[in-house]
Amino acid sequence: MVISSSGDGSLFISMIDDFKGVGSSIKALFGRPYKVEFVAQRRRKYRRRERSYNVTGRIPAQINHLQRIIEIGDVQCVLNLRMNRNAFARLCYLLENVSGIVDLRYVRIQENVAMFLYILAHHKKNRVVGHDYLQSGKTVSSHVHEILRSILKLHPILLGCLGALDGTYISVQVTNKDKAKYRSRKGTTTINVLGVCNRDMQFIYALTGWEGSVADARILRDDVNRQDGLKISRGCYYLCDNGYPNVEGFLTPYRRTRYHMDQWIGGSLEPQNYKEFFNSKHSHARNVIERAFGLLKRRWSILRSPSFYPLKV
Repeated sequence: MVISSSGDGSLFISMIDDFKGVGSSIKALFGRPYKVEFVAQRRRKYRRRERSYNVTGRIPAQINHLQRIIEIGDVQCVLNLRMNRNAFARLCYLLENVSGIVDLRYVRIQENVAMFLYILAHHKKNRVVGHDYLQSGKTVSSHVHEILRSILKLHPILLGCLGALDGTYISVQVTNKDKAKYRSRKGTTTINVLGVCNRDMQFIYALTGWEGSVADARILRDDVNRQDGLKISRGCYYLCDNGYPNVEGFLTPYRRTRYHMDQWIGGSLEPQNYKEFFNSKHSHARNVIERAFGLLKRRWSILRSPSFYPLKV
């Protein structure tokens, strides 16, 4: 604002302003009349403020920051993302090939996943993460929500799961001499039948003939060593309970942790940690073999009670 004096003692104020009513404000401020001359242009053309940076100029710094975390060693990766480089690469692979996450123009999948894990590991806000990864808060927020939705898509499924397997007891009639070896842990004379079904409750394999006193793990070990036994493709597996070994091709739940479905009934019995969460998902998925055995025995009454026919029959 410029204040100038004229010959007759009046003050002329020349100022550039877009708002109306400035004259009354100045009059109230100084206590005596003034003439206010507005020389502001009514048709002022606003120009966009030029950016002090560009998007492509930040890419080398973003790449260097990500490399320091995931490409130097496992120590930095675990400290920042709470997982080693192998686990991080597997997670990125699943999100890309299963959930459909793709690289964007300026943000790669690895950077999206790193920002998401960094928030979970250190409980940081979007603006703090954006400062560390040279991204805006809006960019961080949108990509974190996208990664979260993609990870939730992986929960209902167990990748590579072919189905489930378990053993069931079928009551039989044997001679008194053989009752000892056919007596199961439930006290009845039975045979232990290994059954395998897919995720649609369709039986695809069965092995019978073993005595009721034989453990499930021994039956499975004998089966996989047979030439015509159960074959499992590499990278796939079947769900089974803790009566079987947790080896390649067979996935068992965590031991000494709640597992069976009746233990998850009620809101107060929700999973309390990652082991219980995994066992809950495992139990619901493996229940397919229990339902398949139940339907089979309900349809064929001869499987529910001791047969009148010899064991060889």
